[in-house]
Amino acid sequence: MKKKTFDCVEMKRQAQARLMAAYEARENEFSSYAEFIHETAATDPKIQAFRKKIVNAQRALTSDTVSRGD
Repeated sequence: MKKKTFDCVEMKRQAQARLMAAYEARENEFSSYAEFIHETAATDPKIQAFRKKIVNAQRALTSDTVSRGD
């Protein structure tokens, strides 16, 4: 049996733990965990770059559909 080199469940658990630790260190700045997540997503350069890729892909898909007349 091949040894597993990547465990997505473990990666998710670790990411959630990091987020919770960051929230707990700054919870007095936010009214809720949801607000913390929203603000973090709005200011994190990696998340902004990912969002930009999504928007660009959506635009490309839409322009392709429109140009084909679908």
